[in-house]
Amino acid sequence: MALNRRAIVKGALILSAAPLIGGGRLDAAPVRGKALELLDYADVTLHDGIARRQARQTLDALLAMDEDALLRPFRAAAGMPIGSNGFGGWYDSSPDFDPPRDMHGFIPGHSMGQYLSAMARGHAAFGDAAAKAKVDRLVAGFAPTITPDFYRGYPLPAYTFDKILIGLLDAWRFAGNRQALALVPKATDAVTPYLPGHALDRQIDQHRHYPNVAFNWDETYTLAENLYIAAECGAGDRFHRMAQAYLLDSTYFGPLAAGRNVLPHRHAYSHMNALASAMKAYLVDGTALHLAAARNGFGFVLDQSFATGGWGPNEAFIEPGSGGLGDSLDRTHASFEAPCGTYGHFKVARYLMRATGESHFGDSMERLFYNAALGLLPLKPTGEAFYYADYNRIGAKTYFDYTCPCCSGTIGQLTADYAISAYLRDASGLYVNLYTPSEAIWRSPRGQAVTLVQSGGYPLSPDIRMRIETDRPTTMALRVRIPAWAGPKTRLTVNERAVSGIRPGRFATITREWRSGDRVALDIDMPLRGEAVDAQHPDRVALMQGPLALFAAGDRFPPQRLGDMMAASRKTGGSPIWTSAGPDPQTFLPWFAISGEPTRLYQEMI
Repeated sequence: MALNRRAIVKGALILSAAPLIGGGRLDAAPVRGKALELLDYADVTLHDGIARRQARQTLDALLAMDEDALLRPFRAAAGMPIGSNGFGGWYDSSPDFDPPRDMHGFIPGHSMGQYLSAMARGHAAFGDAAAKAKVDRLVAGFAPTITPDFYRGYPLPAYTFDKILIGLLDAWRFAGNRQALALVPKATDAVTPYLPGHALDRQIDQHRHYPNVAFNWDETYTLAENLYIAAECGAGDRFHRMAQAYLLDSTYFGPLAAGRNVLPHRHAYSHMNALASAMKAYLVDGTALHLAAARNGFGFVLDQSFATGGWGPNEAFIEPGSGGLGDSLDRTHASFEAPCGTYGHFKVARYLMRATGESHFGDSMERLFYNAALGLLPLKPTGEAFYYADYNRIGAKTYFDYTCPCCSGTIGQLTADYAISAYLRDASGLYVNLYTPSEAIWRSPRGQAVTLVQSGGYPLSPDIRMRIETDRPTTMALRVRIPAWAGPKTRLTVNERAVSGIRPGRFATITREWRSGDRVALDIDMPLRGEAVDAQHPDRVALMQGPLALFAAGDRFPPQRLGDMMAASRKTGGSPIWTSAGPDPQTFLPWFAISGEPTRLYQEMI
């Protein structure tokens, strides 16, 4: 297990007993009975706020993308006429491709499946008819281009097929496109000659002889999740068998299930994403090994996470106890693949909450929600996208050098899923996981419906307000997540009457007969605290309040006295600007309030 970082609260040094979840071996402890479920997209509505505005802006950017340019790589491989417009970057073939020196033409067409998926989910989330119409046109345009020739000489066939598969499946599941489901077997037949038939370990397979280094980067070990989904959608038993074949059990899931940390030096995002395949195997096939692997692997990731919740500097997991997290602050600006990493993290955390009912997985989502996702630079219709969150000692937000990188595909899926990340359900009631302006409908087994409307100023202020709407009195268990970091003054009330026995790090459960107009108020005590980057760098400390990692912003970053930083204040409650005390004050901002100014996440202590 990695050494725990020091937690610092109001100037007092406290050796934390455990990180967010903790590493080491964790016994599988699934919820008794049926697993928790996600809500349908139609049963959650985001209200005005950062999350809704970002999700809408991202969908609009996808809707504005040139359809001929999106289909261009596929038409070219099929020998069909192509227009002059293209995205360039990673998306279109290029004679200059020479990895890693020149990445133009890296993975032609790779993100179209994710764009399809994001628009289908956006249609379901927003009821957007234009999104459905564009999905329908792209599926119809893609159909005649399907050919094995697309993958001839292609460095990452599994990687791109995985995205095409989820795009077709989501076009069917969320936009009702029947043609998309019918194309799944044909698209699979096209890639099958170029797949190995089982999961390959990238750590071992990289020593094979390939035309260039990019062929070493394929991600066969992530395929199982979407293959299981294809089988569930009715594509055939073939896909269930393929899913099982592409589980990386021998060198990854098996050791993780046994409590061995085999993450160091592995590609970070794809191996987090592979944990989603392990969870899908558990939920479909009931294999306890895969639940233990995902749970342990997720814990190992959290043991080496930044204060923001991000992980994987330079796209690689680090050696536990090595100080590599702190060392990266001087060595790289590629601290965390923010859209991709957050998307994969959210998927795995949701799966784990569904299987275990444990709230600390939601705590980890909350960190990334506020400290990564909501602060991403907007996707542009030309394919320009944000890629790396920068935690360097002199950091900044910038667009990636190449158009249409991998993160241009995941950002749309991530933002479309905000609503279904915020709530879960079971037969007895509703779980509130993320706090953001929204409303959610819980439907009882007897057909009664209860709507919860959420508002408040959180996380810039401690107040979260919920209101119940229902046609008739209905008994329901309402479970609200109390973050593990919540202070002792945290207070939960129903109709102004205090709820007793709430515990940080748990869901607080209120079971009662609910009536329209009932009010729930959650006020979370958010003392300022600090977190050192790791045990080897105790004097590099991030300022935290509640779920927010506060970034120093400005033209200079003077070393901070611990007491002065812990005494940071705001002129008004709810302001996004904190200022440290002392003779050399520093301005601090949350990630979503930062634009182009220089930043520093971890301050140097004196």
